[in-house]
Amino acid sequence: MGITREFIQHFNSPLGPITIASNGDALTGLWFDGQKYDRATLGAEYTEKTCDVLEQTKQWLEEYFAGKKPKKFPPIQFVGTPFRQQVWNLLLEIPHGKTVTYGEISDMLKQIDPTSKACSRAIGGAVGHNPISIIVPCHRVMGADGKMTGYAGGVDKKIKLLELEKSGEI
Repeated sequence: MGITREFIQHFNSPLGPITIASNGDALTGLWFDGQKYDRATLGAEYTEKTCDVLEQTKQWLEEYFAGKKPKKFPPIQFVGTPFRQQVWNLLLEIPHGKTVTYGEISDMLKQIDPTSKACSRAIGGAVGHNPISIIVPCHRVMGADGKMTGYAGGVDKKIKLLELEKSGEI
């Protein structure tokens, strides 16, 4: 049996239980338990044990759910295709309490690469498969004209996260 470097911890949020994962150096996953694609990037071997990154993540979540705007992200390492990683990095640029549309993400991609022909379906797939919910704020992405769209954790949670960011309370 090899030594695993994947660690998980559980966090009880006001919106339900969350599982967080780290490779010991960076955050690699954060999922509402039971959400679509729950733990999809978590390796087969992991240990329920804490590490500095997971403690930093729990502190970030405590501040966030207390209605504050956390100042410092834990280190993040994405597990996914280069395109998805590019979209997830763009999600990190969406300001706290603000929203963007899939079309605006497409425009951001075109600013990075003017030849980009990323369609909304590919962008939607990347947003939907975001392995680090809340911290990488896929809940801030809306449909055309600001319409509420799906969220892997459930639209009810998406609404509550957006309300929390606007009002400071759930």
